[in-house]
Amino acid sequence: MNQMDPKDETLLGKNPIAQLDAARTEAREKSGVLIEAMPWMQRFRGKIVVVKYGGNAMVDEDLRAAFAADIVFMRLAGIRVVVVHGGGPQINEMLGRVGIEPEFREGLRVTDEPTMQIARMVLVGQVGRELVGLINQHGPYAIGMSGEDARLFGARRRAAEVDGETIDLGLVGAVTQVRPESIQDLLDAERIPVISSIAPEIDEHGDPTGRVLNINADLAAAAIAEGLDAEKLVMLTDVEGLYRDWPDRASLIPEIAASELREMLPGLTAGMIPKAEALLGAIDAGVRTAAMIDGRIEHAVLLEVFTTKGVGTMVRRDDYV
Repeated sequence: MNQMDPKDETLLGKNPIAQLDAARTEAREKSGVLIEAMPWMQRFRGKIVVVKYGGNAMVDEDLRAAFAADIVFMRLAGIRVVVVHGGGPQINEMLGRVGIEPEFREGLRVTDEPTMQIARMVLVGQVGRELVGLINQHGPYAIGMSGEDARLFGARRRAAEVDGETIDLGLVGAVTQVRPESIQDLLDAERIPVISSIAPEIDEHGDPTGRVLNINADLAAAAIAEGLDAEKLVMLTDVEGLYRDWPDRASLIPEIAASELREMLPGLTAGMIPKAEALLGAIDAGVRTAAMIDGRIEHAVLLEVFTTKGVGTMVRRDDYV
C-alpha cells in the first residue's frame, strides 16, 4: 500500500504531523500557564482581594465580559474577592444629556447637588446593576450595594489644593469610617460584594448629616482594602501603569516601593494623583501589595493575580520580600 506524503496538503487537506505538533505546543503552553498560576492560587486562597473596576473595562463590551469572568474565576479559585466600582464615563454621558458640563480639579469631580443626584443614580442604578448581572451570568455570586448600605462608609467633605489655593469640590468626600461587617457576611456566604462608591456624610461626632457624598472610586477601594485587612488591592486604569518619565512609555515601572512612589507623588499628573494616593493609603494600612493595571487588556485581573509579571505597576511595602 502506497504511503501518502504528509506534506501533500492537496490530498490530505491538512498536515496531520503539523497538527499534532501544534496541539502539543498548545498543550504545553496551557499547562505552563496553569503551573505558573499554582503558587499564586495557594497564596491567595482564602485571602481577600479588592478590585477597583473602572475605565475602558466599563464601557467596552468584550472587556466587561472578560472582567466578570475574571472575578468569577477568582471566586472559584477560593479567593474572597470584593469589587468596588466608579462610573466616570457613564456619569459624564448622563450629565451631557441634561446639559451639565463635567468639571474636575486635581483628578476629582466637582460635585454640586444636581451632579450628585445623577452620580448616585448612575452608580447604584446603572453601573452596579449591570456589573452584578454580568457576574451572575456565571452563577448566583454577586450582590450589589453602596457605601450607604448598612452605613458601610462614613465620609467627610474634602477640598483640593491647586497652586496653593484651596478649591471647594462640593459634595465630594473622603472615607473616614468603614464598617466591614456587612461585606464580611457576604464573603462568609461565598458571595461577591459589588460596591458603588458613594457614602453618607458624617459630622465631627460620626453622626450622619443626611447628605450623600461622591467618593473617588480608587480611594473608596483603598478604604475597603484597609477595612477588610485585604491581601491585595488591584485598580484598573486606562494606562499601562505608572511611568517614571511620562510620556516616555519606555519608563513604565513594573514594581516600586511605597517610599519611592511617595517621593514621586508631587510630580504626577492630576488624574494619577488619586490613584497613587489610593495605592499608598492601602499599603500604609497594611495591605501587602497594591497594583495599578491596564484594564484595556482582556483578563488583566487574572494576569495580575495569577502570573509573575502582571500587566501594570505593583506597589509594595518597603519591607515586603
